[in-house]
Amino acid sequence: MDRPHFIDAAAFDQLLANGHSTAGGDTIDPPPVVKLFTPDANATWLLTEIDPDDEDLAFGLCDLGLGMPELGSVRLSELGQLRGPFGLPVERDLYFTANQPLSAYAAAARAQGRVIA
Repeated sequence: MDRPHFIDAAAFDQLLANGHSTAGGDTIDPPPVVKLFTPDANATWLLTEIDPDDEDLAFGLCDLGLGMPELGSVRLSELGQLRGPFGLPVERDLYFTANQPLSAYAAAARAQGRVIA
């Protein structure tokens, strides 16, 4: 799979490195590498890793704006095709810098019913 337009090469490499650590049996709780969002909807994804055996499959905190954020997997190709109600594509938050591990973002999101990042 080609790297999606909304993830730069450095972030893709870090996501893949985290995926290799997990695939190797390491238990890790890294900070999110990227924050993706729909500018015309309430969906947000904080991604920590990409499956090294399927580079289209990413893992992180997924919030579709329904009040039930959850940890899970998402297909990058599907995010690349996703459009909000005004037709805007998924974007990367260029100003996001993670300051805590994914588990902390997940706990806060469950308490608030949405991703706070």
